[in-house]
Amino acid sequence: MRKRWEVAPPTPRSHLDRFPHLSPLLVQVLYNRGLSDPAEVDDFLTAKGTGGDPFTMRDMPRAVDVIIRAIKRREPIAVYGDFDADGLTATALMVQTLTGLGADVRAYIPNRVEEGYGLNLNALRRLYGQGVRLVITVDCGVRAVNEIDQARRGLEFIVTDHHSVGPELPFASAVLNPRRDDCPYPFKELSGVGVAFKLAQALIHEAATCGMPVHISERALLDLVAIGTVADLVPLLGENRALVKEGLRVINEARREGVRALLRAVGLRPGEVTATAIGFCLGPRLNAAGRISDPMQSYRLLVTADPAEAGQLAARLNECNRRRQSLTAQAYELAEQIALAHGSDVPLLFAADESFPAGVVGLVAGRLTETYYRPAVVVEKGRQVSKGSCRSIAEFHITHALDECRELLVRHGGHAAAAGFTVRNENLAELARRLDAIARRELDEQELVPTINIDAEVSLDEMDWATAEWLQKLEPCGYANPTPLFLSRDVPVLRAQTVGNDGRHLKLLLSAGKHPREAIAFRQGELVAKLGERIDIVYSLEINEWNGERRLQLNIRDLRPVGTPPR
Repeated sequence: MRKRWEVAPPTPRSHLDRFPHLSPLLVQVLYNRGLSDPAEVDDFLTAKGTGGDPFTMRDMPRAVDVIIRAIKRREPIAVYGDFDADGLTATALMVQTLTGLGADVRAYIPNRVEEGYGLNLNALRRLYGQGVRLVITVDCGVRAVNEIDQARRGLEFIVTDHHSVGPELPFASAVLNPRRDDCPYPFKELSGVGVAFKLAQALIHEAATCGMPVHISERALLDLVAIGTVADLVPLLGENRALVKEGLRVINEARREGVRALLRAVGLRPGEVTATAIGFCLGPRLNAAGRISDPMQSYRLLVTADPAEAGQLAARLNECNRRRQSLTAQAYELAEQIALAHGSDVPLLFAADESFPAGVVGLVAGRLTETYYRPAVVVEKGRQVSKGSCRSIAEFHITHALDECRELLVRHGGHAAAAGFTVRNENLAELARRLDAIARRELDEQELVPTINIDAEVSLDEMDWATAEWLQKLEPCGYANPTPLFLSRDVPVLRAQTVGNDGRHLKLLLSAGKHPREAIAFRQGELVAKLGERIDIVYSLEINEWNGERRLQLNIRDLRPVGTPPR
């Protein structure tokens, strides 16, 4: 799909003069991110601290009191998590914290296929039968109003979550969620593991204040916070940026056996882990077990202190990830056929089938959205109820659309760009019709073309080591703080070839004055015969490390032969 290129307007000269100690290109990128005040720029570049006082979060004092009381009484506590990387790291973090405070604690992570997302009554009954009386949810629970209402006669609940809040809160002893309208906590974009970390901070502080033994430190938890935060695609700004930056330092120390084993499994060495590596290497493997197997494998990897067990578990997750990739490719082909059966000129792509594996429907929906730039809904049809996963585009808030269909749904929740739901089969066709109508209402007057936002147009010979070092100050990059993109025009192509087992990728050598630049264009191998001698390119500048050698490389996001008219 052709993309629209939008280049940010140049930063005013008067603004550049305010930052004589910084590279003009770095100032331009910061300006594009809305950072223009010197104090804001300094806070962003230094990413100091780990955020606000946890006790300012609504219900935090009550949550701490309840948990400290349970620890002192040696009452069994369950941490009820989720099967994705955010939920897994949040579960491990909370169990590790409570264990370090002397609690009797156990983890519970539901099976995606058999139980689905969030709290379910059968699991709560089993926990009650095991003597549990206090349940702490992490990365789930804020919309489990009915489940908590039915279970609270025997169980007490502390809910920690970051998902959008529904029309009413569950009747729990405490509901920790910065997205609550009545929550004064200043940073609203924490991940699930981020909210769990705030509770851990408060518990560690309170336990130390009242003289309880404390065998855990906040810093020892930050590797988990970084992994879950990056993997969950929350904005890497503000407190998230600070947490991830410090968490990456902890990850690169590789003190956690499971992290060390996972790094070996993916071919990364301590000291080389970036937010990008979490997003593309660590996160997918932690997620893979929950998608097609037992998510407790990932949990055990995060908490084990046994090097042998860690190595075995990391190898299993690697294999799970390979199987997940194969299942996703097969399901995508069928979903594409179903969604486009009536033509491609539809505002929303909808595909439902009994053969879709529950664990990959979100990935398939994401790939459909990426390919066609339309909201996509992929549904695994069950015998009586079906479970769907949604991905969306900037122009369409998918969770708001589901809210409009709430009377058709058993449950639902999510964010603007991603959501999930459960629906009874008799309502599935009507749900598809209603979502299509909502999408037509919202999108019919809009030209749906993906846009690449470019930070600056530059000459390719500016992409040198000095520029790369300046751009490193923007790390960690991720959602809402994207890797900066640049446009260079009329670049001579010195060499072009396809690489990869199937020739999917395009490798280029491009002229840049005296020092040619190597470039890689992933999944663009079919363009090798269409390039011409000179091209316009949109790319990021990377430092590629291989066998101890560091080299500059362009990661090309889009390209056009010179003279191709813009959209």
